[in-house]
Amino acid sequence: MKYEVGSTVEGKVTGIKPFGAFVALDDQHQGLVHISEVSHDYVKDINDHLSVGDKVEVKVMNVEENSGKISLSIRKTQAAPEPKPQPQRPRRKRPVQNESTQGFNTLEDKLKGWLKESNDRQAQLNKRLKK
Repeated sequence: MKYEVGSTVEGKVTGIKPFGAFVALDDQHQGLVHISEVSHDYVKDINDHLSVGDKVEVKVMNVEENSGKISLSIRKTQAAPEPKPQPQRPRRKRPVQNESTQGFNTLEDKLKGWLKESNDRQAQLNKRLKK
């Protein structure tokens, strides 16, 4: 029996490896369901989703002519889940800028401001120490 790409068949899980599960389609043909094709959700450990002996519906994704390797997907036989709504994050209010602070400030302009602020603070500290 030859399996066509795109066809859906029932198979039985015959082996599980960290990278996927081997599924027997009949007595002579076996394919691999890669771990990324097990579920629409992220699969960290395939053993949480499949066990040897499980009957599964699979879609034939690819059949290599030379080697006869069959790539299968369980995920493609299931309807895609509805996208989860993203929670709305509160928007931060931007400070109102006057004309003197609008636009692009270069690092040089900022540095001048920081130095002036630093010098002012240092002068205040020196005054306190002299008292």
